[in-house]
Amino acid sequence: MRKIAIINYKGGTGKTVTSVSLAHGLALKGKKVLIIDMDPQGSVGYHLGITAKKSLYDVLMGKETARNCIQPVRPNLDMICGNEYLFPAEIAMSGMPERERLLARYMADVTEYDIVIIDCGPSMNLLNQNALLYAEEIILPVSMEYLSLVGVKQLLNNIKIINRIFGSDISISKVVPTFFDKRNKKSQDVCQSLERVFPGLLSLAIRSCVSLSEAPGSRQSIFEYDINSKGAQDYLKLVNEVLENGKKTTI
Repeated sequence: MRKIAIINYKGGTGKTVTSVSLAHGLALKGKKVLIIDMDPQGSVGYHLGITAKKSLYDVLMGKETARNCIQPVRPNLDMICGNEYLFPAEIAMSGMPERERLLARYMADVTEYDIVIIDCGPSMNLLNQNALLYAEEIILPVSMEYLSLVGVKQLLNNIKIINRIFGSDISISKVVPTFFDKRNKKSQDVCQSLERVFPGLLSLAIRSCVSLSEAPGSRQSIFEYDINSKGAQDYLKLVNEVLENGKKTTI
């Protein structure tokens, strides 16, 4: 079972759209997929039109088993919802033993999926530490903004610290350029910078696409909202890359 965290410490890089698109795309390819929403904003549930009955809060607080909080959302695609209760959950978690490994502990008996996708919020916090210590690899969406490279540097530093302190070996398997516009020199510059830092790990770019911004409002993935759009075409290529390449690692 592959466990993939979708993370960047900078906001606005397309993490949730990438999480939903990748998860649904993999499900459409016949893989059994679970998506976990680690973000207190609960954007994944909104995007897919799901309201939490039992959420990740209940899992992390030990109120419910992880399996009891899993909801089916599409054929081959299930999810554990996040919501605003993750804010007080994080405060409570800070006083618990092995607080950084709570997610890994409570998810240990959930093994029936081919792939687990974890959508992480844009911050260096305890929730994301739990995600990184549960996952085995990272997919890093990077928007075509110079400041997004700052978030990449912070994440790389944090991965090194986590691996050293906890003896883990999580690493980046794919870097995804998002909001790419080939007419914009800035897009070319940021992609070149990413290729220097992550040689061989850059995916095909996700082009700027209105349909990608409209799909969440319709509570649909891009494959449901506009299968013929540039966004659907690009995320399908990413799905295929993830399936074909397996896990590649670098730090």
